[in-house]
Amino acid sequence: MTHRTHPFSPATGRRSGIFLLVLAAALALGGCDRRGATGAAPPAEPISAPGGSMRMKQAGEAREQQAPPSAGVSTDLSQGTPLQRYLAVRQDLNVQVPPEQLADAWGKVRDLCGTLQCELLSSSLLRETPQQPGNAMLEMRVAPADVDKLLSGLAGVANVVSQNTTSEDKTAEVIDVEARIKNRVEFRDSLRLMLRDKTTKRDMSDLLEIQRTLADTQAELDSSATQRKVLEQQTTKQHIQIQFTPTRTLSQGGRSYNPMVRALREAGSVLAESVGMLITFLAAVLPWLLLVGLPVVWLVRLVWRRRRAKAA
Repeated sequence: MTHRTHPFSPATGRRSGIFLLVLAAALALGGCDRRGATGAAPPAEPISAPGGSMRMKQAGEAREQQAPPSAGVSTDLSQGTPLQRYLAVRQDLNVQVPPEQLADAWGKVRDLCGTLQCELLSSSLLRETPQQPGNAMLEMRVAPADVDKLLSGLAGVANVVSQNTTSEDKTAEVIDVEARIKNRVEFRDSLRLMLRDKTTKRDMSDLLEIQRTLADTQAELDSSATQRKVLEQQTTKQHIQIQFTPTRTLSQGGRSYNPMVRALREAGSVLAESVGMLITFLAAVLPWLLLVGLPVVWLVRLVWRRRRAKAA
């Protein structure tokens, strides 16, 4: 008895899967021949069903998990090569200058930053007033080769009273971002190769899925590239923040803490405040005294004259 194979039997599915694998290998060979030595990744699985986008994303994520770190980081553990580390170094300095030289010292350090490999992030200056002391601040990113020059110039115009240095290891984050960029570039190139392939017939819905996946992949690639630039700024330059404060003059021998001496020094200011309050009081009361006192004085004089006239 003759058996017929159903069009949708498992055997037919296996033959379709083998055909897709062979087609993918042929596209990979064609892509390598066309691109030469550019090192492009093999094309992704052709889309032949509405779920093709999900398969492409899963294939890209699998390659992303299996891919090694970028070439900029040495990972040859078998040969004992040390791993390159990426450190974000930050320095916080507090300096003191005479009050009359605060603005000049702040300006000199800011101008010195412009002559070095230095990026000024923010700056502020508050001049001294009778109500509050002055202060200034500079925040910048400096290349490691020019950090000593900046600190030497700072020491020439101000007195460094405190310096705190901290570092944060960004190696794992940099490796992860670079690996993600590498895999997304390969996945994007594979999608572009599929769009340029004219030998495989695809429906319009399949082409739209490829283009949609390509746009999403490019957006992820741009986001990762931006994150890598931020990490590069943090790890290739030191973040330095300088706080300028005016110098305070302290009395010797602890005499400034003597209550009697402090009272004598404050007596002048207390007397001045009292006289000022008296002047303010007189200025407030004098118009009322003139307005009310003159009629009262006139009335008293009138009564006194009448009594004097009667007595005479």
